Amino acid sequence: MSNVFVIDSDYKPLNPVHPARARCLLTQGKASVYRRYPFTIILKRVVDQPEVHPLRLKLDPGSTTTGIAIVNDQTGNVVFAAELSHRGYAVKGDMERRRARRCGRRNRKTRYRKPRFHNRRRKQGWLPPSLESRLANILTWVARLCRYAPITALSQELVRFDMQAMEHPDIAGIEYQQGTLAGYEVREYLLEKWKRTCAYCGKENIPLQIEHIQARAKLGTNRISNLCLACEPCNKAKGTQDIRVFLAKQPEVLTRILAQAKKPLQDAAAVNTTRWALWERLQAFGLPVECGSGGLTKYNRTTRTLPKSHWLDAACVGKSTPETLKVKGVVPLLMTATGHGSRQMCVPDPYGFPEKHKKRVKSFLGYRTGDMVKAVTPKGTFEGRIAIRHRPSFHLGKRDIHPKYMRCVQRADGYEYTQKGVRHAPPHI
Repeated sequence: MSNVFVIDSDYKPLNPVHPARARCLLTQGKASVYRRYPFTIILKRVVDQPEVHPLRLKLDPGSTTTGIAIVNDQTGNVVFAAELSHRGYAVKGDMERRRARRCGRRNRKTRYRKPRFHNRRRKQGWLPPSLESRLANILTWVARLCRYAPITALSQELVRFDMQAMEHPDIAGIEYQQGTLAGYEVREYLLEKWKRTCAYCGKENIPLQIEHIQARAKLGTNRISNLCLACEPCNKAKGTQDIRVFLAKQPEVLTRILAQAKKPLQDAAAVNTTRWALWERLQAFGLPVECGSGGLTKYNRTTRTLPKSHWLDAACVGKSTPETLKVKGVVPLLMTATGHGSRQMCVPDPYGFPEKHKKRVKSFLGYRTGDMVKAVTPKGTFEGRIAIRHRPSFHLGKRDIHPKYMRCVQRADGYEYTQKGVRHAPPHI
């Protein structure tokens, strides 16, 4: 599994240690648990002139999931691995619902309001809240890991999707002089879009070919919405047939392929929009930032015969990747952004009118919703996330437990964690 982070009593990061070593330090009373996720221990003394090994933090930013890996460039050991799931689409959905409620309420008021769009100004580098949420999640964890481990360098994958070339592959000359899109990146995009499976038979872990949904012989184009992935037998069986004729006996597969082909390029657009903004904000940490392309990441991963996953892609980012990556036994920490609650003081009904009001204080008796606690009660010992109520009884799972039996293990930080198949999620309010 991943190593355990160690800090001394002055909160200075030391070399991460094996879990067995951390267990010995805790048993001997030389250290105590500082944080549960990621698991960090704090020594009860100050280490003078520690010999720390420089580590590199690598990032594989994605639209929905970002891979994180801490690698020792000298030994090739993957010290820590994680996969961070963003809530950008949830933020966008919440804002769209709020906008719909406000629009409906104003229309029902039947009053005229002059448009204000010409009076509004956005600051330089403005990003939509859904994209800001993705950047904030990544930067939060970069700052945290830099506090727990001796990070001396950063690596970021700068994915580039040429949107214009995806929509118009034949554009050239005066109309387009920004370079050409290598087919390698188109393949990468199709692999992500079609989940690395054959669109017709659904087989995985086999060689896949680029398939034209409408054949070129039938005036089909090379635009991204007309491309999918198919194994060699399915590609030969379809030939130049119309897809509706080829899948006449499989209407469900036909419907799924046509719907997937029309899926917008919103994931690629999100990555394109945030890649340079993330690079600029990483510069503020004062560490050297190495950049690598998606093609280089795949080359590093395939030459080292590693399977496809977000955290392994992160470990293979950049030219600094060691020739041999030691990933045996590494269990990634799965982190899902859940937010810190809503700032709405009143909950509206489906028509946008106030339905009930929330308490102005989020904490009660020293606890907040989402805190991880351990409760030792006469009926047994329970551990997990709590949902507070403004009365002396909190929800812990399906039980109501008095806070006098509770001891806080880790404060709510806006994320839920999963490791070794155990899910520790904040309860729904």
